[in-house]
Amino acid sequence: MTANLFTAFAPFFKKAADKPALLCPADDAVITYGDLEREVARLANLLRAEGVAPGDRVAVQVEKSAENVVLYLACLKAGAVYLPLNTAYTDHELDYFFGDAEPRLIVCDPKRADGIRKLGSTGEAVLHSLDANRGGTLMQAASSMSDDSQTVQRAAGDLAAILYTSGTTGRSKGAMVTHGNLRANAETLIEAWRISADDVLLHALPIYHVHGLFVALNTCLMTGAQILFHPKFDTDAVFDDLPNATLMMGVPTFYTRLLASDRLTKERCRNMRLFIAGSAPLLDETFRAFEHKTGHAILERYGMTETGMLCSNPLNGERRPGTVGPPLADVEARVADEQGSILDTGEVGVLEVRGPNVFKGYWRMPDKTKEEFRDDGFFITGDISRIDEDGYVHIVGRAKDMIISGGFNVYPKEIEAVIDQVDGVGESAVIGLPHPDFGEGVAAVVASGDGLDQEAVVAACKAELAGYKVPKAVFVVDALPRNTMGKVQKNQLRERYAQAFI
Repeated sequence: MTANLFTAFAPFFKKAADKPALLCPADDAVITYGDLEREVARLANLLRAEGVAPGDRVAVQVEKSAENVVLYLACLKAGAVYLPLNTAYTDHELDYFFGDAEPRLIVCDPKRADGIRKLGSTGEAVLHSLDANRGGTLMQAASSMSDDSQTVQRAAGDLAAILYTSGTTGRSKGAMVTHGNLRANAETLIEAWRISADDVLLHALPIYHVHGLFVALNTCLMTGAQILFHPKFDTDAVFDDLPNATLMMGVPTFYTRLLASDRLTKERCRNMRLFIAGSAPLLDETFRAFEHKTGHAILERYGMTETGMLCSNPLNGERRPGTVGPPLADVEARVADEQGSILDTGEVGVLEVRGPNVFKGYWRMPDKTKEEFRDDGFFITGDISRIDEDGYVHIVGRAKDMIISGGFNVYPKEIEAVIDQVDGVGESAVIGLPHPDFGEGVAAVVASGDGLDQEAVVAACKAELAGYKVPKAVFVVDALPRNTMGKVQKNQLRERYAQAFI
């Protein structure tokens, strides 16, 4: 029996062929489960025709669209490894990803095609294009393909996707996620959140990220639920569709923007069954304000690129603000010190986890993979945590200075490496500061004795980094604060500039 994740979705393509799978309010399009089956088959056949074999990587950097979903499913069906890339990544960033992953096929926005063709890292990869309106070469080429296609046999340990996470040393790591990882996590979440064919998910998340791609899509497609598929989070569009939905998944920024409007009322949320938040910490005041205005307690959960979802506040039971709930049913969690010694209940240390959802390792980085796992199979998350006497996990900090801005992970070292190359910069320290909209805003503190132009720093970052990594503020100082061992004291900088965005 094949363990290909696609086989978990396939029953609904037959059983619910006439039922809407994706409803796209932006252009009034409705894609049924039967439509999905035919479109996926055509694209899977095209992948094979272009020489994509099982295990080959398909790199995708396109705007969110129903066709993007079809492409993800076609990769699963054809046994290819789906490699989603943030649409904000620059050609400089893409050059590394393509060189590291060596994709057989690259799909990009038509506007990016010329720049990507010039990259030396693309090698022998076939290049196709796709925009948000079915434009480009991909769907045109697929239209002549048969709508009948066999699903490729895959084992649970075979790769379904590679997702790149920024590295603390500046080099991104490709997290290898298997068919078994994705299926196990989706099945667990369906049970934990009681997702069913009766649900209608309001989907306004990007789909190059675990949250919008795997958590949202996989759980709905595996249950035959409907998806209100928004191209992005637009406050007015979301308010228009709230009465039509039963379920919403979002980052905390979504909820703070909804709270800012008088349109957020109990009446507008009358059909909603569940609001879920993740990808960044949900503030206690956001939780309480949302509950007061809507009558709904937001369910906060916690996960990582490498693991999918790990913890969740209960569907039925106390949803505690400031916690991410107990570990999911098939996840083991513990807290350890830096030496790996297990700590007692309530003690603060690094969270370690084990379960069928935990990834296979980092692409072509065996030493890094070994470094991040204990001998007994527990993955070292790097998140500073404690587990209370009731089993609820509290994320109290992050190791290695990672910033979460608008739900995206930002690693300071990557940005510092760009800033340090700017003329006049002696050294830099990138930090996260409280931000009313993004949770944390990226800020750079630069040591320079030459009257550095802050705009030069921002321009250099814009040229090489995705927009969400570009500092929203640059502070110039004579010297960075250090301790007696010479280490930059970022905690002092965070305190000094704490009010910069507030």
